[in-house]
Amino acid sequence: MKEDYIKIILADDDEDDRLFFTDAFDELKINTRVQTFKDGIYLMNYLNEDNVVLPNVLFLDLNMPRKSGLECLKEIKKDPKFIDIAIAIYSTSASEEDIEKTFVMGANIYIKKPSDFKTLKKVLSEVVTINWQYHTNGLNKENFLLRL
Repeated sequence: MKEDYIKIILADDDEDDRLFFTDAFDELKINTRVQTFKDGIYLMNYLNEDNVVLPNVLFLDLNMPRKSGLECLKEIKKDPKFIDIAIAIYSTSASEEDIEKTFVMGANIYIKKPSDFKTLKKVLSEVVTINWQYHTNGLNKENFLLRL
């Protein structure tokens, strides 16, 4: 029997950000399973395990030690087994260069990390309830940067 929940993964080196992220999902009334990783090496090792349940949505911090979000994005986009994963860049950076680069590399949405918990909950709710079928069909720069 297939589980009826949204599997979410966050890769972020900031422990507080991981905690706020999981707390926000705990408070949202959306059936999710959230898993976090503290860097890109742990994330990619997990994703490449045999029989792993792949996430529906993967949140990637750009600036992580050992393996950055950009390096993970590049690896994920090269491997056809990851084609159905929606990728949300989740970063403190709002630089046009980072936004453009991740857009061109194939991420599905770019989120600047909110500074307060209420906004974080709103952003996460918005992202996991997006109809990804339409959002991932062809690149659309207008939809790429999430603004709330």
